[in-house]
Amino acid sequence: MYLDFYGLKELPFALTPDPRFIYFTPSHTEAMANLHYGIESGKGLIVVTGEVGTGKTTILRWMMNRLDRTVLVAYLFNPRMTVSEFYQYISSPRLLDVPRWESKSELLLRLGEVLDSRHSRGLRTVLVIDEAHGLSPSVLEEIRLMSNFESDSAKQLQIVLTGQPELRDVLNQPELRQLKQRVALRCEIKPLPDIEETARYIASRLLAAGAERTDVFTPAAVDLVFRCSEGIPRQINNVCDNSLLAGFAAGARHIGRDIVEGVAETFDLLPNAQRGRQSGEERAASARIFTAAGRSELWAAEASGSGADASAVGRAAQVSHEHEVERELGDGAPDTDELGRAFRSWDSKGDS
Repeated sequence: MYLDFYGLKELPFALTPDPRFIYFTPSHTEAMANLHYGIESGKGLIVVTGEVGTGKTTILRWMMNRLDRTVLVAYLFNPRMTVSEFYQYISSPRLLDVPRWESKSELLLRLGEVLDSRHSRGLRTVLVIDEAHGLSPSVLEEIRLMSNFESDSAKQLQIVLTGQPELRDVLNQPELRQLKQRVALRCEIKPLPDIEETARYIASRLLAAGAERTDVFTPAAVDLVFRCSEGIPRQINNVCDNSLLAGFAAGARHIGRDIVEGVAETFDLLPNAQRGRQSGEERAASARIFTAAGRSELWAAEASGSGADASAVGRAAQVSHEHEVERELGDGAPDTDELGRAFRSWDSKGDS
């Protein structure tokens, strides 16, 4: 809808895990290095964790698109399966292609033959399981047993488990300690660390989408995008995509902070300090609860009061009065002379 307006050939911030738009942060590079090394060296079990939306699936697809044709990959993206459904799925012709089996024992026998044949020819076989934090303990135990397919020097089946940080808690369960001990490599994909990295990420996506310029988002807009998204790529994509749509509707060639703020408010992504304000609106100071005449009466009561209670009330009123003066003077810390001048000016004005 906004492509021609911003000079784009395709959507730069789609939420689908398109590997063409991958952006390598240091943690993404580390994860890819672990995957490459683990699969090439036959390490066995590799675990990759990351917060929701940090790009785990995108990395997997980028890797699978670049594996050699000799590498057979079985990719499982829905972990909510029973043990029988799990075996039925991975043995299908489109995945590991295990022929003619009617029982679990037959399946494991045929699978062992397939893996041994491929390994003897120097071929790699990889089982990739996304959203692995959702696997049941029974399926995870079967995965552990599948890691027993090995030769004297290497694993015949490479297994990659990716999931949210909860996957670490799953692996720390006492009943899964044997599986945890078999993890050969482990890494974590982290959110973008700062505003500068977020700016490079946005520019990279725009260029990949065919943009002729990368200054579509102003520095102030990028700053707010980072703070609203907490550096999570999927959140960045969502805010930026909707900001481009809002900017197109408003005829804005550049996306400013006000546009991003309106989008973030809609999606409940504004930092807590900004919630409840209109877009671009500054936080208002607290309203005064007494008129100038009322404050003068309090000052007089304090001056003429003869008891401890009256003095306490007067002192409390004076403290409140000083706080209001400080707000009028601004955020800076005024000295005593400034406060005195402000009091005299304020009292001389009355309600005007």
